[in-house]
Amino acid sequence: MSRILRYLALGGALLLVLVVAYGAKGYFDALHDADELRQRADRLIAAGLGGSDLGPGRLNLLLEVEDPAFAEHAGIDFTTEGAGATTVTQSLSKRLAFDRFRPGIGKIRQTGYAVGLEKRLDKAQIMALWLDTLEMGRGPDGWMTGFYRASDAIFKRAPAELTEDEFLRLVAVLIAPATYDLRGEDAALEDRVGRIKRLVAAQCAPVNHGDVWLEGCR
Repeated sequence: MSRILRYLALGGALLLVLVVAYGAKGYFDALHDADELRQRADRLIAAGLGGSDLGPGRLNLLLEVEDPAFAEHAGIDFTTEGAGATTVTQSLSKRLAFDRFRPGIGKIRQTGYAVGLEKRLDKAQIMALWLDTLEMGRGPDGWMTGFYRASDAIFKRAPAELTEDEFLRLVAVLIAPATYDLRGEDAALEDRVGRIKRLVAAQCAPVNHGDVWLEGCR
């Protein structure tokens, strides 16, 4: 029995080493990519496609739904109500670091990459890249990628020029871009918009850290 326990302990230790190594690979990959990503982010910001260009109060609204502690965390958030398992930085990492992301073990490298991004890029740069790479669902000309491009494709205006309801529709679609439809009436999307409205009006709150669907705002 003691031999079996030793083998189990050795196997567990080896698994831990592999997990740490895979996370470290993501971290160092992000450091390697950082210079190019900073330049890309700065070009987006210079072109008026950053978080501060969404309109007065709009970035805070977006973050209240998607990543409430974005300004404070270092890429990971295990505690904030409604934050869920994926921060903005982890979401961006999934698109930058993988040709095809697979949940499970991929989360380890994704998290390492996110921590690396937070080490080398500032929050404004991370936000600009995130907005530029977001999956936004189907539009008039096919699948849409990028918050600003979706705003133009659906509403023919920049986010800062949208009504609050229009802006909230773009925010609402982020959780399920392949399911929700921005092109016309979508009862499920409107339900999501209603929950977000109640959240930002402080009429409700997520029930726990994992409440990304805002069940607390039904």
